[in-house]
Amino acid sequence: MQRLSLPAAGLCGAIALVLAAVAVAQERQVYRYVDADGRVVYSDRAPTGAVKDLQTKRVGGNTIETSTMPLALQQASERYPVTLYTFACGEACDRAAALLNRRGVPHSTLNVEDGNNAQKLQQLTGELQAPVLQVGDKLVAKGFSESQWNTMLDQAGYPKSAPRRNTPVKPGEAPEVPPRTAAAPR
Repeated sequence: MQRLSLPAAGLCGAIALVLAAVAVAQERQVYRYVDADGRVVYSDRAPTGAVKDLQTKRVGGNTIETSTMPLALQQASERYPVTLYTFACGEACDRAAALLNRRGVPHSTLNVEDGNNAQKLQQLTGELQAPVLQVGDKLVAKGFSESQWNTMLDQAGYPKSAPRRNTPVKPGEAPEVPPRTAAAPR
């Protein structure tokens, strides 16, 4: 078995360390140059002093870009968009929004006190009480009932829990869901 000399082993270790750091970074600038002693150096820091054969490269992260939403969630949100009609109604409205966030349901939130949202709610339900959940253009639930709302979301094909995230969620933090634009009820 052939052994590397200490300087060669150190150089290989340094190169491996630099390459590992580069692999972890999202996108970094990497420098390759020959220093004053004639050694080839790879670094993520710009060289100082006299160097030869300086090359710079941009190295991207080692990731595959995919959609942020699982396919089942994408299909459900396209077929049955969710709208939450709410206002500052206290615990009922807070629990309603928390249920949608806990399940990771992309939804529009329409505050009945803003603009013509009260008129939209009146046309949809014939009343001005909130919270109201609209799933698609046919399923409407007046008032918050966790079991009824879960049943409606299940029927529409929404997952029972939010998709997993790559970054940890802090306690009490709602999962990120892509914003939806509010569409007029049909």
